[in-house]
Amino acid sequence: MKLQDFRSAAIGQALRPNVWDIAALILVVGAMVLIVYGGEQTTAPLSELELTPVSLDPSKLPFYALRTTLRMLLAIVCSTIFTFAYAAIAAKSRRAEMVMIPLLDILQSVPILGFLTFTVVFFMNLFPGQVMGAELASVFAIFTSQAWNMTFSMYQSIRNVPKDLEEATQSFHLSVWQRFWRLDVPFAMPGLIWNAMMSMSGGWFFVVASEAITVGNTTVTLPGIGSYVAMAIQQQNLSAIFYAILAMLFVIIAYDQLLFRPIVAWADKFRFEQTASGEAPTSWMLDLFRRTRALRTLTRPFAAVNRMVSNLRIPLPKLSRAGSNMGSRPSRLVDALWIAVILAGTGYAAWLTYRYLSASLDLSDVFIVIRDGLITLLRVIVLISIATLIWVPIGVWIGLRPKLAERVQPLAQFLAAFPANLAFPVFVFIIVHYGLSANIWLSPLMILGTQWYILFNVIAGASAFPTDLREAAGSFHLGGWRWWFKVILPGIFPYYITGAITASGGSWNASIVAEVASWGETHLQATGLGAYIAMATEAGDFPRVVLGIATMCIMVTLFNRLLWRPLYAFGERRLRLG
Repeated sequence: MKLQDFRSAAIGQALRPNVWDIAALILVVGAMVLIVYGGEQTTAPLSELELTPVSLDPSKLPFYALRTTLRMLLAIVCSTIFTFAYAAIAAKSRRAEMVMIPLLDILQSVPILGFLTFTVVFFMNLFPGQVMGAELASVFAIFTSQAWNMTFSMYQSIRNVPKDLEEATQSFHLSVWQRFWRLDVPFAMPGLIWNAMMSMSGGWFFVVASEAITVGNTTVTLPGIGSYVAMAIQQQNLSAIFYAILAMLFVIIAYDQLLFRPIVAWADKFRFEQTASGEAPTSWMLDLFRRTRALRTLTRPFAAVNRMVSNLRIPLPKLSRAGSNMGSRPSRLVDALWIAVILAGTGYAAWLTYRYLSASLDLSDVFIVIRDGLITLLRVIVLISIATLIWVPIGVWIGLRPKLAERVQPLAQFLAAFPANLAFPVFVFIIVHYGLSANIWLSPLMILGTQWYILFNVIAGASAFPTDLREAAGSFHLGGWRWWFKVILPGIFPYYITGAITASGGSWNASIVAEVASWGETHLQATGLGAYIAMATEAGDFPRVVLGIATMCIMVTLFNRLLWRPLYAFGERRLRLG
């Protein structure tokens, strides 16, 4: 009886809330209230958007910021689920990789306007007459600006898991599911989190297009910061743009402090190294929840469920990169059949596209779009080269200093989130006032948001660089250029390639926004594939939209196959840890 009383007292003590429980409860309840309130607005009829149009009144910005934030959070959740499934299959199966990675290159290169062109009507028809259809179209558009670089990051991490860790999982006879949940996901976590932050910021870059949707005769304007910015640009309202920047800054700081910094601090335990990290990242939010008493006790069932799920021996098919175990001849035969199926599917898709385009376009249109594509390609190469020279040294310097990374993190997110549209007033004024060439001086807008993919991935690579290797380099007195070329650049190379691939694809995507700039009645247009697609989309010229998107997909895929993929394979083959 006394033992039972002792247990009851212990349970009562564990469930007795402290002051940290109260603070945490206020945060949790507040977040739930905001989510429910914002979610209720999506069930309204579509006519409600016309009755309450977007206003430039600054008092409306908190509500607009809430709606935009909820769309981006839903998109990042969908992107995470997509990343786990897609990256794992592509990394584990050689035959699946032959299709999935080129397809990912193509998906990354399809501009957000290309997705909107063909998905707005689909989602609107799913929920006719309701705001929900337009909301889903907007969330899907944001998803397409977030998912690809997260998937590339996890794919790169799974492919570069150290061999000694792989051998350990085989020694413990872990199932495919247990290996994925206990090894692949933890090892990929540091890079994935930094790319998730970049993805969240990248969603802001296209938030104007995703909330102020115009495709041909279809126009949908959802309440949000993006539509607020679109109206401010149309009305040349500089004060409204300033208020929008402040709102963006507040939201970015909020989800940095409440979401990403706690996750970064929590994920530090997944760093791959044999010595302790010099400085661990911290988070007041994570510390707050760790100091709670009742809340931590109530979450123990969820931890137990997580342990149970991670220990399950789910009979998943074992995907092998080495091919079939039945010998080389059957494997080569299956490979040949698989490649034939891929080529047949690609040829059929190309034939359908040719039939559709040849009905209204001729060979001269093809020459024009190829010329524009080569011009945009030249811009991408120059801008990525400049961004590499600038941000790789800075990213290494930040990533090797966790405390500095904590301070820089929200600033980098804000700069990455800064939509090119907000820079239109400055660029348009300077170009018009000084009579500059739009073909040259609109180009920086392409890299304005995508250069941060390189910075974030380099920071992630430097942060994940094992401390024992840094100490070994110090023991051998490696310094200066030797340290850069023998130690840190090989260590971050896979991360840099991941960032460069996504930055390159993102620059092509950003050309849709950057090569056509407007400020009030002043419109500037540079020659390029982005401007070609943007003008065709605005005119509702679907054949030219398809031709422009197809050309962009082909060029990006060839660029990746001829440059980035060989470099990626070199890093995986020669610069892998373990």
